[in-house]
Amino acid sequence: MEKINFVTDDNEEVEFYIIEETRVNGYNYILVTDSQDEDDEEAEAYILKDVSDSADPEAAYEFVEDDEELEGVSKIFAELLEDIDIE
Repeated sequence: MEKINFVTDDNEEVEFYIIEETRVNGYNYILVTDSQDEDDEEAEAYILKDVSDSADPEAAYEFVEDDEELEGVSKIFAELLEDIDIE
């Protein structure tokens, strides 16, 4: 599982593991988890949106917080990962 380091607004570094990636309406989204163990039922999953400019050397991700956007992208990830239950 690929790992990504995320730096919060408080300059705290958090490690996530990428489960899946997709592109919707011109934006890249990644589904990440805070646990490397795929069977960890206590693991939290998050959807992050790449908000960086195409000229930026590194991607800049934000947590998806808009309910409609989150629901739509969640459905896409659920289809891509039929064997994983996303709530």
